[in-house]
Amino acid sequence: MAGNSRDPGRSVTARALSVLTAFDIDHTRLTLTAIARRAEIPLATAHRLVRELEMWGALERDGDGRYAIGLRLWEIGLLAPVNSRLREIALPYMQELCQNTHDNVHLAVRDGLEVVYVEKLTTPRAVPIISRSGGRLPLHSTGVGKVLLAHAPSAVMHQYCERGLSRYTAYTITEPGRLGRELQTVRSRGFAQANEEMTLGNCSVAVPVHDAGGTVVAALGVVAHSVRAEVSKLVKPLLPAAEGIRQRLVEQDRINLDLLSH
Repeated sequence: MAGNSRDPGRSVTARALSVLTAFDIDHTRLTLTAIARRAEIPLATAHRLVRELEMWGALERDGDGRYAIGLRLWEIGLLAPVNSRLREIALPYMQELCQNTHDNVHLAVRDGLEVVYVEKLTTPRAVPIISRSGGRLPLHSTGVGKVLLAHAPSAVMHQYCERGLSRYTAYTITEPGRLGRELQTVRSRGFAQANEEMTLGNCSVAVPVHDAGGTVVAALGVVAHSVRAEVSKLVKPLLPAAEGIRQRLVEQDRINLDLLSH
């Protein structure tokens, strides 16, 4: 359940955050009662917090009395560095990839033990997928997730496997040893592949995006129909696109340093 457990010692901030985290992709519009239940706070407390959040613009209420995340919270979210910098730099390269492949194109980062999709581009010809901008998916069953997990500290890999590897299709890797070997291959060959491991009929291929210091800060991927997907042809345009993003990140860092020195 979203939110925290019932705890009279929780701060007002913690309770307000539990109200906001009551919303997710499957619960985008909630009644006040549902918010209180999912946030695990008394109805009276939920009423007071929701009213304050609505007045500030973090929540908005529709004609049916249901609440949704407000525009002001969305505006603040766009100020996060992953949006304002990485996304803006990567977007032209993603647009070119989408135009040339006619497939879904993803830019993703790792947040703890999950993949967060920073941006997603698609076309009418692209295969339907479950990912969305701002959404989260597992690391071990997606192409971008494998890239990010392969280049994460070893402690992250151990922690991730200790939770158990969920199976989403018959092709999902659920054995830690096999996943470890797969990630080693990802590091050595420079790209990851997930063939029908998250969704039947889909094949995803992804490559790492490095920053100026060589650290992998994101993954760039393409999702195509598994029947017509040719991995080599998908990797070919991804590599120069990722390198282009790296170069732009380096240039941006250089510009920022020059501004600071003057």
